[in-house]
Amino acid sequence: MVRPHQILHPPFANVPPRPAATLLVLRDASDGIEVLLTRRSATARFAPDMHVFPGGAIDADDRLDHGRVDRRATQDEAALTQAIAALRETYEELGILLARRADGSPAIASDVAALDRHRPLLAQCATHGLRLACDQAWPLANWITSLGMPRRFDTAFLVARMPEGQTPEADGTEQFEPVWLTPADALARQQAGSLTMMFPTLRTLAHLQRYANVDAVLQACAARDGREAPLWNYSPRGALLHGRESRVVDDEPAYGELALVCPDGQLLHELRWQSDAAVPLLRNLSRLTAPNGGVMTGPGTNSYLVGSTATGFVAIDPGPNDPAHLARLHDAAGGDIRMIVCTHSHPDHSPGAAPLQALCAGLPPILGLPSAPTARPDSHFVPDRALADGERLRLISADGEETHTLRVVHTPGHAANHLCLLLEEDALLFSGDHILNGSTTIVSPPDGHMGDYLASLDRLADACRQEQVEFILPAHGHVIGDAPGAISRLKAHRLAREARVAAAMAALPDGDIDDWVRHAYDDVPRSLWPIAARSLSAHVEHLRQTAGA
Repeated sequence: MVRPHQILHPPFANVPPRPAATLLVLRDASDGIEVLLTRRSATARFAPDMHVFPGGAIDADDRLDHGRVDRRATQDEAALTQAIAALRETYEELGILLARRADGSPAIASDVAALDRHRPLLAQCATHGLRLACDQAWPLANWITSLGMPRRFDTAFLVARMPEGQTPEADGTEQFEPVWLTPADALARQQAGSLTMMFPTLRTLAHLQRYANVDAVLQACAARDGREAPLWNYSPRGALLHGRESRVVDDEPAYGELALVCPDGQLLHELRWQSDAAVPLLRNLSRLTAPNGGVMTGPGTNSYLVGSTATGFVAIDPGPNDPAHLARLHDAAGGDIRMIVCTHSHPDHSPGAAPLQALCAGLPPILGLPSAPTARPDSHFVPDRALADGERLRLISADGEETHTLRVVHTPGHAANHLCLLLEEDALLFSGDHILNGSTTIVSPPDGHMGDYLASLDRLADACRQEQVEFILPAHGHVIGDAPGAISRLKAHRLAREARVAAAMAALPDGDIDDWVRHAYDDVPRSLWPIAARSLSAHVEHLRQTAGA
């Protein structure tokens, strides 16, 4: 866990989110799914004049009437409460009633007309022999309003088919002008400025575009292994992008970085990639990205500075021999670089080490592992001293009050001389190229080895569990959150790719690397197949070694 005094921004007390539920009412149309949207009152306290799905806060009574509704066996009490609230709000706001008569037939327009929207719904249903059809509302998503917002909701997004024979009619106080739109049309109108929607509405509509009809949506939402769960859970975080407010959701690359830098949701961190100045991530940690962006390097190589003016700094991965970048790195540390560590010897990581050392008055040692004989000529590297597995590199202030300890973890796989570093006091993992954000690492034999790579992933997973590491700082891309989960997903991806390689080899036993790439990487752009062929070679080697073991 990051030491609280290292966090850049003062703590911020967030408003707890209020439980809420909303219902996406869907129907099939000639051009695909249509979803029902309605415009909120221009004087509403929350989201005025926005187009939304019907819904609202969960009331206390929604938790008390579970015996008066129809439910699925897989709906737990919390899910049933959400369904009651969503159906109740949909009826109150738009006059749509998902319910059944005593004989099991669906409620029709005359049943709706017999009820009063201003009176408690479930009591009226009981009087008229109706039961809410909560079993027809399925969990689609869950959204929690961004930290830092003055009004926050923890909202279940449910989905149901529009009941036949009913017509939406807005209440004229909270909601106005209900309209049926395809997700694509709604998003186009938002883009054109003729319709305004909130961020969760926009993202949910974008997700809906992948489904051909209502049945496909409901099937995707159905219980799996006897358990119901939303298809996605989002708690957006605010950020600045080119100085403007932006929102980032959980599965987007920058999410982990925002959790590290602004854990309480402060809208202060700029996400724009640039190479002109170091980006503070913690009080004892900054990142300067080299201007060498490309297909293999993403936005560029991340050089990290760990330490402070009281302890001096460790520079991790100085990057290519780019004089301007190295000068900026030197200046960001005030010239007080005590050690230079290279995670491996590839040309976007280690060539800057010696020139950076020459800039520093104290000639800090260059540390790492020497390149193996299998390394490419452009990856030749000899450090001043080789680092032992488990060795600790310490920065200590003159008064002994401040320490920063980096533990070396040997992680061959991407390269034979690859290592990672664990900042013990703050439980941060510097992953070099072993774990990247936004892409998977190339494992290129003979210096790269897939068996070693997978074993090193297991080592890192164990270290993250033991040290309670939450964040990974890769050599390319933003900080990664949920470190154990990220490593688990990465390994699963690698093994799934290896299974595809094995299938391609079995289907084309007389094929070669190019043949197998076309089959095993058919989900990857053809322009990347030459690069993918290198990792495929590593998978082939690993499969053959495993088969012969």
